[in-house]
Formats: sequence, structure tokens, C-alpha cells
Amino acid sequence: MYEDTDFNPDREREEQEAAQREELARTIRREVLRVNRGEADDDIRADREQEEAERLAREAEEAKHRRRRASAWWQLFSGTILVRDSVREYYRYLAYIMFMFFLSIVMLFWSLRLDIRYARLDSEVQLLHERSIRLQEQCYRRSSHSAVVDRLRERGIELYDPLTPNEVIE
Repeated sequence: MYEDTDFNPDREREEQEAAQREELARTIRREVLRVNRGEADDDIRADREQEEAERLAREAEEAKHRRRRASAWWQLFSGTILVRDSVREYYRYLAYIMFMFFLSIVMLFWSLRLDIRYARLDSEVQLLHERSIRLQEQCYRRSSHSAVVDRLRERGIELYDPLTPNEVIE
């Protein structure tokens, strides 16, 4: 059997850690030299100015967000107005208003349904009226003066006018 005394499973990890430590030491030395020469002051000043600008932008965004949250229109739009303490006392009135809205919607649909029913019944009445007019015309055709005279002649009955003149009754 072969024994390998040089084999170390942690060797690769230890080499990586040593390389990282050396790289960190080089970076630290480089930065110390930059600070000693004064080159880092400009970078530090630029970093501080950038941080200040970011802080001002963040504060402006927060102020805008606070103004938006305080706006009554935004609160109505988002619904956050309902959780305010000053509005809680008006919940009863809001419930009444919602009930009235619901009732008005129900009444609207009810009246639409009745209007449709009325229109249908109106068209049926119109059809019945037209039918009654047609029946009256048929009845008139059957009972007109000439039709009555023709029927009487067929049966052999003579039609004559009365001997006394017509009098208008007032």
C-alpha cells in the first residue's frame, strides 16, 4: 500500500486564504501611501459630497412621500383616510351613504326592469288596438248600408225610407 504524506486536503483553501491576505495587505499599503501623499483627501471629499447628495435626495423623496400621504386626495384614492382617528367617528355616516348608493343601484335596475316590462306591454296593447281596428273595419264592411240592402234583397225584403221627416233633437 502506498502512503502519501504530502497530501493535504486543506492545502488549496489555505493557499487561497494566504493569497487573499497578501492582496489585502497590498491594498492597505497602497491606501496608506495615498493618504500620506494627500491623494486620498480628494477621494474622501468626493465620497462625502456624494453621500451628502444621496442623503438630500433621500430626504427629498421622503418629504414628497409624506406630502403625498398627507394629501386628502391621495388618502381618498388609496383608502388610507379610513384608518385616521378623525374619520372613525364618521363611519356610521359612511355606512349610510354606502347603503343609499346600494339602494339607488337596486332602484335603478328595478326601474329599468319595469320600463322594459312597460315597453313590452305597450307594444302588446298597440297590437291589440290594431287588431280591434281591423275587426271594426270587418264589422263595418259586413254591416254597411249597401251590404244591408244587398242582404235584404237576397231575402226578398224591401228597404224603404220612413215617411216622416227626420227631426234633430237638441
